[in-house]
Amino acid sequence: MEHYVGLDVSLKLTAICIVDRTGKIEREGVVASDPETIAAFIKSHAPHVARVGLEAGATSTWLWTELNKLGLPVICIDARHAKAALKLQINKSDRNDAVGIARIMQCGWYKEVRVKDLDSHAIKALLVSRALLAKIKRDIENQARGLLKNLGLVIGQAKMNVFAVRAAELAGARPELAGAVEPLLKAREAVGRQIADLDRKVMRLARNVAQVRQFMTAPGIGPITALCFLATIDDPTRFRRSRSVGAYVGLTTRRYASGETDWTGRISKCGDKMLRTYLYEAANVLLTRVAKWSALKAWGIRLAKRSGLRKAKVAVARKLAVILHRMWIEGSEFKWSSKEAANQPA
Repeated sequence: MEHYVGLDVSLKLTAICIVDRTGKIEREGVVASDPETIAAFIKSHAPHVARVGLEAGATSTWLWTELNKLGLPVICIDARHAKAALKLQINKSDRNDAVGIARIMQCGWYKEVRVKDLDSHAIKALLVSRALLAKIKRDIENQARGLLKNLGLVIGQAKMNVFAVRAAELAGARPELAGAVEPLLKAREAVGRQIADLDRKVMRLARNVAQVRQFMTAPGIGPITALCFLATIDDPTRFRRSRSVGAYVGLTTRRYASGETDWTGRISKCGDKMLRTYLYEAANVLLTRVAKWSALKAWGIRLAKRSGLRKAKVAVARKLAVILHRMWIEGSEFKWSSKEAANQPA
């Protein structure tokens, strides 16, 4: 008889429930959150296991990878779908959640989440670290600006090392502020060195990956955006249509239709926020800074004149996601066009 297993995972312990084809509970237990311990429990009590389910979470990538290596048919399910089913229970507990996940596996009502490989997670970890340090540096600069502005000392526009020089000069004129501003400037300098080191690693990685170099032939796409797209999508074949990538990143509009009501709202903002932000920045660069003409830029400029620049940037960002996926599938570079051809009606 086939068995179906539900795992409710926490950092230390994992609740396990095994049910048969009819949903009847065969075995329950709580073991340490260790792949080998979990696999041993399942194999000893469910020798004919058909599906093992666990919710997407902080440790799901590690557990999914290790349990697959141990030969278990493990499936990572969407936490929002699991929540919709589990909230029907009156009492919430780890045991009840494991029972609910097991029955979700038994009836097949779930949405499987793709678990990316460890190389993609390593690239994403590098980009996340860089983004965090960049935010810390920006916060330090804003704090220094705020402290000086309270006394009428305005730094103004300042890039690169000009900011530190200007802030030090203004703080020197007010000894009572020097004790507060100087530590911020030293911290900013230290964070800046770490960002520069990560930038070198990103550039080295981008040069060594052929697919990233291919992405960078598209206008507005730099090494960071290309690496983020590579790590987030992971496998292009999991999308049957390239336009599905726009919805996956959260750049398509929400829709609500019921009876006579039918309205379209703002973009969903589902999916990976970092990739969505980088694609928006790439669209901004394409529309405002890239001088070379293309059909994509011409389309974006026409849309900006009709609907405004902000909406045009979102639309171009969505188009860029679709184009990058198609380039990946076809193994081609970005196809440029002449200004005359680009200006023709779409």
